[in-house]
Amino acid sequence: MTLKVVWGITGSGDKMPETVAAMTAVSERLDVEITAALSLAGEKVLRWYKLMEQVESISKAVLVEKNANSPFIVGKLQIGLFDCFVVAPATANSVAKIAYGIADTLITNAVAQTAKTTVPIFILPVDLHEGTTVTTRPGGEKLELRIRAVDIENARRLRGMEGVTVLEDPGEIAGALRACARPRAGEP
Repeated sequence: MTLKVVWGITGSGDKMPETVAAMTAVSERLDVEITAALSLAGEKVLRWYKLMEQVESISKAVLVEKNANSPFIVGKLQIGLFDCFVVAPATANSVAKIAYGIADTLITNAVAQTAKTTVPIFILPVDLHEGTTVTTRPGGEKLELRIRAVDIENARRLRGMEGVTVLEDPGEIAGALRACARPRAGEP
C-alpha cells in the first residue's frame, strides 16, 4: 500500500536543506506519495535555498497557500485520504500559532482541523532546546541563532497535544512515516 503523506513546509531556513534531504531519502526508500503544502514563506525559503525543484521532483503535487483554506487540503486530511501530516520544518511562528489554537494559515489550519481526526500529525519545530544553534544560510555561510525561551515553551506545548508527535531531527521523519501506515477511508 502506498503511504500518502501531506508535507507542510513553513518558512524556516533552519533545517530546510536537511528536511528536504530527509524527504528525498524517504521518497527513494519507501512506497510513498507526497503532497507538499507550502506556506507563502515556505515557498520563498525553498526558492531562496534553491530547493523548489527538488521538492517538486519528489512530490505528486505542490500546493502553495492562497489563504488559510486554499488550496483545500484540510478536507482530504479530515476524511482520511492521507495517512499522515508532516510539518517540517516548522517555524517558531507556526509552532506558536498551533500551540495556541490559531488557525489562520494553510499549515496552522490544516493542523487544527486534522487534530480533530485520527490522522497522525508529526511536527519538527526548529526551536526546541535552550542555547544557540548554528544554521546554514543559502550561500553556505553559517549563522548562529539564540533560541528564545518562549519558542521552547511553545514547542513543549505541542508535545501535550493529542494526535501530535514532535520530531527533534529531520532524520526521524522516515521512522515517523513508517509508523503511520494504516488503512485509509474506504479500504479494508
